[in-house]
Amino acid sequence: VRQVMSTTAPFDPKTARRRFVIAAPDGSSAVLFQSLLTKIAAEAPGIDVGLRQLLPRAGAVEAEDAWQEALADLDAGVMDAAVLPLERAPARFHVQLLYEEDFVIACRAGHAYANAPRLERFCSERHLLVSHSGERFGFVDRALAAAGQTRRIALTVPNFFFALAALAESDLIAALPRMFVALHGRRLGIVASEAPLALPRFRMCVIAPKVALM
Repeated sequence: VRQVMSTTAPFDPKTARRRFVIAAPDGSSAVLFQSLLTKIAAEAPGIDVGLRQLLPRAGAVEAEDAWQEALADLDAGVMDAAVLPLERAPARFHVQLLYEEDFVIACRAGHAYANAPRLERFCSERHLLVSHSGERFGFVDRALAAAGQTRRIALTVPNFFFALAALAESDLIAALPRMFVALHGRRLGIVASEAPLALPRFRMCVIAPKVALM
């Protein structure tokens, strides 16, 4: 093994011919991958990329539990790297912070909620929830429950782009990632306001097996 490693040429992005599989939740893919593809085209023209969508385990509350399958797929070599809201991983993985994310309340331009983004109004609106399983309870609902409040989930959709399209054509509102809405909401007439209650912040990190980086 030492002999093979010592004779292997170092990775040179300018001349490399290789395909990398990168996995991420769709909200993060939409934020990161346009700039990534632009950089690859300029600095690593022989590199191809396969994009794989990651989904959290249904019913998981803690991030470590929600993304265990993604770490298992990294171990198995199903993908080369994953973008996850995990700051810690077992020692066999390299973890690097990419960006921090929080959530805003999104709706179509002209929606009455945008003029009065208060908690009482928030709870009385019809909500859209991004849920690949169709489950109608998420971290916003946990935050509301802690404040003694509830909301009505009128529609669940399986991904964030579907959410933007539905918001643009309805009176629904939704909690969506701030950077995702900033990048993609304007062309659909989507506006955003600060959440009327404290919601979690997420630190999005790229995670890869250390052996793959050697």
